[in-house]
Amino acid sequence: MAVFSKLKQFKDLRDQAKEMQDVLAKETVYADANHGKVQIIMDGNQHASGVSIDNEYFTLSKKQDLQKNMTEAINSAVKKAQMAMAKKAKEMGKIDLPGI
Repeated sequence: MAVFSKLKQFKDLRDQAKEMQDVLAKETVYADANHGKVQIIMDGNQHASGVSIDNEYFTLSKKQDLQKNMTEAINSAVKKAQMAMAKKAKEMGKIDLPGI
């Protein structure tokens, strides 16, 4: 009986986490540097959705390529940071995440 109770608790936690992800996906945050000349747009799940760079820095085509590459790099960095955090939490015995 205790096993089924634990499984239900796990499912409830997983459902709550999914609900939180859905809510956070609807949030948008903006961060800027150099008085707004460089701006990052990110959702509440730490997924970068865009980068904006003032035209004074680049020609338009180079600017668009750089913005795309920066968005991809930011998302890669966030994912790597999350994986490192999960690995450390597992090593410290704080959480058990299968596959990590």
